[in-house]
Amino acid sequence: MLAPLILAASRSDKMRAFVSAAPGTKQVVARFIAGETVDQVVRVVEDAAAKGLEVTLDVVGEDITTVEQSHAARDAYLELIGRLKELELGTRAEMSVKLSMFGQSLEGGHELALANVRPVVEAAAAIGTTVTLDAEDHTTLDSMFAIHEELRKDFPQTGCVIQSYLFRTEDDARRLAASGSRVRLVKGAYKEPAEVAYQDKAEIDKAYVRILRILMEGDGYPMVGSHDPRLIAIAQELARRAGRKLDEYEFQMLYGIRSDEHLRLAAEGHRMRVYTAYGTDWYGYFMRRLAEKPANLLFFARSVLTKG
Repeated sequence: MLAPLILAASRSDKMRAFVSAAPGTKQVVARFIAGETVDQVVRVVEDAAAKGLEVTLDVVGEDITTVEQSHAARDAYLELIGRLKELELGTRAEMSVKLSMFGQSLEGGHELALANVRPVVEAAAAIGTTVTLDAEDHTTLDSMFAIHEELRKDFPQTGCVIQSYLFRTEDDARRLAASGSRVRLVKGAYKEPAEVAYQDKAEIDKAYVRILRILMEGDGYPMVGSHDPRLIAIAQELARRAGRKLDEYEFQMLYGIRSDEHLRLAAEGHRMRVYTAYGTDWYGYFMRRLAEKPANLLFFARSVLTKG
């Protein structure tokens, strides 16, 4: 199994240095990262809007070690929201945030992350959009859900992410569906122990379908985060059975992966949102993309060998 090794490497400073210096890295990173600056990524938003797509924007970088870095992350999102406002793109783009980037793992991190993310949520609401709290490893989730619940008191459109490979997620889905939350369901992209997570792909997929049924039959707004054609077809059928209209759920896929499918779903009238990451601290995000699909790793290895 290559995925656990790649995920372990995502935490290694030595591997970070090696991958960053590899000759073919820049070419492969560009496949998954939309740019390094706000100006670069807003052009991607404009292009997506012209094609009938929506986006969710992620400023990459989660392994922070200081309060000052957490404030810088907050300010990066506020800068992004300011540019979206100037270009009147607020209704086409929402934000995705990792609370670790906002200081969640630091001393007093729960309160710090909440204090940092609140002005981002407020600014997003002011331009007609919203924020989704990304799920990270299982040790962070109780804090994330508590912050999500707190933010929804004033900004009920605030979303969150749940991961089908965790045993706890069916219970989380029932609670969130009952409360009418916006919920993105993904399989999960962190290295989790067998005590808390399914390790077998087939079991993860079965759990995904069970959880998706809960969301589709609930009172919330499901966001189907998957590139799997079979799961996409199942999602459409579950939505039909639940009596959901096309604007009562959406599909989400990653920038640079299955782009033709993005356009196909949008052409069929579905809401299709592209998860678009940008920024300079791309390593952790990039390694998780390699871990998710062996073809991505082969593409990277081929690029390194041909550029060496």
